[in-house]
Amino acid sequence: PSPGTLCRTKPTDLVFIIDSSRSVRPHEFEKIKVFVSRVIEALDVGPNATRVGVINYASAVRSEFSLQSHPSKAALLQAVRRIQPLSTGTMTGLAIQFAISRSFSAAEGGRGSAPNFKKVAIVVTDGRPQDGVQDVSARARAAGIEIFAIGVGRVDMGTLRQMASEPLDEHVDYVESYSVIEKLTHKFQEAFCVVSDLCATGDHDCEQVCVSTPGAYKCACRDGFSLNSDGRTCTACNGGLGSALDLVFLIDGSKSVRPENFELVKKFINQIVDSLEVSDKQAQVGLVQYSSSVRQEFPLGQFKNKKDIKAAVKKMSYMEKGTMTGQALKYLVDSSFSAINGARPGVPKVGIVFTDGRSQDYISDAAKKAKDSGFRMFAVGVGNAVEDELREIASEPVAEHYFYSADFRTISKIGKKLQMKICVEEDPCECKSIVKFQTKVEDLINSLQQ
Repeated sequence: PSPGTLCRTKPTDLVFIIDSSRSVRPHEFEKIKVFVSRVIEALDVGPNATRVGVINYASAVRSEFSLQSHPSKAALLQAVRRIQPLSTGTMTGLAIQFAISRSFSAAEGGRGSAPNFKKVAIVVTDGRPQDGVQDVSARARAAGIEIFAIGVGRVDMGTLRQMASEPLDEHVDYVESYSVIEKLTHKFQEAFCVVSDLCATGDHDCEQVCVSTPGAYKCACRDGFSLNSDGRTCTACNGGLGSALDLVFLIDGSKSVRPENFELVKKFINQIVDSLEVSDKQAQVGLVQYSSSVRQEFPLGQFKNKKDIKAAVKKMSYMEKGTMTGQALKYLVDSSFSAINGARPGVPKVGIVFTDGRSQDYISDAAKKAKDSGFRMFAVGVGNAVEDELREIASEPVAEHYFYSADFRTISKIGKKLQMKICVEEDPCECKSIVKFQTKVEDLINSLQQ
């Protein structure tokens, strides 16, 4: 979930006070707008939840929109996009005074009288003010406004401290340039979060390390351990980060597969992708579809993470013609596992061939060449696939490398077995957790069936 969906933000009247004086370049001002948008995205926006206003200042102060202008998040984000810089001096004190007297007033949508509403101002500036900020900031804080001061570049740190609320180390931030202001986004998403740190409150069940995100957490393990599939416990590793692997799927898109089954095949691919550790150093995945011709959907290493691979698999369109398995195997050997197409020298190569019918061309030579080249070949057949062909494609020991099922709906079971097979020989550390998880799931299913 996006940050903030789990994180109920306290109802807050939030006003951004942003410096757009001469020293802020137009492209830098765009970065401020991105930062403001990101913070807004994580909030619970609504007339009764959090309201947001923006004051833009330079020599003069301009209210871009008030706390009551935009009741929805979409409208707020649109309004932020429209803000233009003023490009003159730096009257920070004047802008804070404007916030006290106007922005947080009931007339502009402020809800100051109710005790459970927070009032927060976030000031972003890159200069030293041409007026005083100390007294006016003290008045603002006395009026119950919590002030965060963000300084950029050659800002005067003293004035940031004069503006900000206590404790200063939580309310004063400095970034060296506008290009990195976004790294503060996370801090502010957390600052507005009611239950921001579930790790600190002990609301978790991680065995070793708990990593907090706004309103959520995930478990991790100390160095030398790998996280088990339950996402909670850890297993000691011998070996590194999970093994390197070049995996190419060769998928039959012939017309006998039928559209609804083609969707099941995509799920099957993604189920296996899910069990891999994808990165430059670990698993890379390629995808080739064949029917009367052969089409590379994407080569090894084009996508660097599971999410992108899975999205590309879902997008694959169905070719719906013949079944040239031999031609496809030849393509796998000659092209898919070549360095030009992203294959890494010295990394184990695995091919998973999926078909639902007899090949219309000759497969023996290409099948033999694939195995002779040292590729580990798995053959998965469904429906009218011919077992002799599957055995011919499969690596030794054949019984462990070919799978057949009469029905497309059961291919997810094959996927489970395959995850273990691909994994076991590469790196026991990565695998132990998968295998443990599989046996747990299988026991559970068996006990339900009795």
